[in-house]
Amino acid sequence: MGFGGSTLPGGHVRPAAVPQNAMMLRLPLALTVALMLVAPLARADDTNTLTDAERAAGWRLLFDGKTLTGWRSLKGPEPGAGWAVVDGAIVRTARSGDILTNGEFGDFELSIEWRVADETNSGILYRVALGEDQTYYTGPEYQLLDNVNGGDRHDPKHLCAALYDLVAPPKDFTRPVMQWNQTRIVVRGWHVEHWLNGEKVVDVDLGSPEGRDLIAHSKFRVMPHFATYAKGHIALQDHDNEVDFRNIKIRDLTSAP
Repeated sequence: MGFGGSTLPGGHVRPAAVPQNAMMLRLPLALTVALMLVAPLARADDTNTLTDAERAAGWRLLFDGKTLTGWRSLKGPEPGAGWAVVDGAIVRTARSGDILTNGEFGDFELSIEWRVADETNSGILYRVALGEDQTYYTGPEYQLLDNVNGGDRHDPKHLCAALYDLVAPPKDFTRPVMQWNQTRIVVRGWHVEHWLNGEKVVDVDLGSPEGRDLIAHSKFRVMPHFATYAKGHIALQDHDNEVDFRNIKIRDLTSAP
C-alpha cells in the first residue's frame, strides 16, 4: 500500500507523512482492535484557525490557510512567484525574495509553526522596514535551519532559533526535518524573547548597552537602521531549499501590561 504526496509548483512531489493508521497495519489484530476501541475520535482539522479563547486574548491570524492575501514582497505589493499555498501551508518553492506581512507591528507576540527540508536555511524577521534592499538590514532574525545538515550550522549564533549572529540558543530543541516545530517570538520595546517547542532560547534587550554591544560586534554593525524601528513588518525568509509555515498568529502587546 502506498501513500500519496503533494505536488509543488515545478512538478516536485513532497512525500506525505505516513498516517498513524498505517502503524496499526503492523500490529497484531487483537491489539489493533483494542487500540481502536480506546483511541479518541479524530477531531476536525483546526489548522490555521483561532479558538474562542485565542480570539478573546486578542490573537488574530496572519494566514488564512488558503491564499497569500495579506502578504507582499519587500519591493512590491504582491508576493514573489516562488511562494505558494500547499496543503494549508505557505511554502517556499523557488527563489523570489522574502515574503512580508502587509501590516506592521510594534510590541507583539507571534506564534508560528514551521518545518524545513534537508539543508534548508531560512528565518523569521520582525520589525522590518520597507525601502531597504534586504529585510535583514532592519529586522532581527529568528534563524530557521536544518541543524544537522544546514550549511550555516557551524556557528552557534547561526543555529536554529538563534537571534541570528547575536545570541546562540543554549541547546538544540529542533525536531527532525519535515516535522513541524512551534515558535513564539515576543517583542516589547527591544526586549526580545525567542521560544522553540516550548523552550525559551533567547532573552535579550537589544536596546540596552549590552544589546547594542552585541550588534556592534556582529555583521549588523554596518547597517545603521538595524533594530531601530518601533514597528515593522514580519518577514519569512527566502534562502535555501523548502520551508513551510502554518498557524501564523499574532497579538498586539502595545497596551498589554
